[in-house]
Amino acid sequence: MSVVSVSMPEELLERIDEFADDHGYTGRSEVVREASRTLLGEFEDKRLEGRELMGVVTVLFDYETTSVEEKMMHLRHEHEGIVTANFHSHVGGHHCMELFVLEGSVDEISTFVGKIRATKDTLTVDYSVLPVDEFGPLADMS
Repeated sequence: MSVVSVSMPEELLERIDEFADDHGYTGRSEVVREASRTLLGEFEDKRLEGRELMGVVTVLFDYETTSVEEKMMHLRHEHEGIVTANFHSHVGGHHCMELFVLEGSVDEISTFVGKIRATKDTLTVDYSVLPVDEFGPLADMS
């Protein structure tokens, strides 16, 4: 097995170690491997392929980190073909919430979510995806 070096904030590393202890993992490497498998597999559901999908993406960030808001605006324009609605709100003392409603293919939505996740200084990214033509068992894919 290959060894990979990853940089992360100390707080995140502490959370991973605590999670490993609380859930019976052998260590942080096992937690990171499991999280990686989950992340890489989340858009591989064959039931989503070839279907028109609706997605909702919620992003939380500190408004003092002004580059995040600017990056959200650029992503909204870059993906205007699938962004059907966008909502910005101030929440809490110094946070902003950006909500995107998307309509497109699994590839288009997964690309958009990936770019949001890759945006430096976002605090949380949450999403759900479901087929537009079926409101049933795929209602919560997150």
